[in-house]
Amino acid sequence: MSKTDPAGGAKSAGGAEPPRQIKRILLKISGESLGEGGSGVSPHTVAAVAEQIAAVHRLGVEIAIVCGGGNLMRGAAFAKMGTNRTTADQMGMLGTAINALALQDGLERAGVETRAACAVEMKTVMEPYIRRRVIRHLEKGRAVVLAGGTGNPYFTTDTAAALRATELGVDAIFKATKVDGIYTADPAKYPDAKRYDRLGFREALDRDLAVMDRTAFTLCMENTMPIMVFDMFQEGNMERAVRGEAIGTWVT
Repeated sequence: MSKTDPAGGAKSAGGAEPPRQIKRILLKISGESLGEGGSGVSPHTVAAVAEQIAAVHRLGVEIAIVCGGGNLMRGAAFAKMGTNRTTADQMGMLGTAINALALQDGLERAGVETRAACAVEMKTVMEPYIRRRVIRHLEKGRAVVLAGGTGNPYFTTDTAAALRATELGVDAIFKATKVDGIYTADPAKYPDAKRYDRLGFREALDRDLAVMDRTAFTLCMENTMPIMVFDMFQEGNMERAVRGEAIGTWVT
């Protein structure tokens, strides 16, 4: 395993360096990243995402993946329209399970041995989430796709990612987005916005940079869990980030 070097030229510090040797990561991907135009599930898109994950897996990195479900169902949006919030969030959890199965299939077609585990019991479809069992799968070189969020309403899949990353003892969370890191302002609205190469947890909170929702972000900060925010829609970016190239933004 080659060691990674932290991204250079940081615009802001305020924390420890990113991990220099990446052995185990948790990848957080949105449901929108698996569909066309942010909705549905596209086999072509799933295959492209799976190949990026497979490339990192071939480096010997252990990978757990938390899927969102926004391409199929957003519990908070349904709740605003009158659906009971608990019911709406449970519907969203089922959406993450559909995405997990699609990604599991894509990974296996890319040559990666996988397991899928869900925080909501559906034992005829995938395993229940059991921390020790998932860790054992990772140690055996299997990529594990995690569905069902935390298994509880009112918590986002960002929070699920932060929780699982802490439980599974990963070296970092890799948060896949549509932009190449964290900026001082929305780069779509402000062309002169600057990208951070590295950022401290406290500064991100103080500047309200919305890396993740506050519950998830606070959990990462309290457990000193580094976060790499990167653009997964640029082919090869995930592998470059794991190798230590100056891709995206490290929050440490």
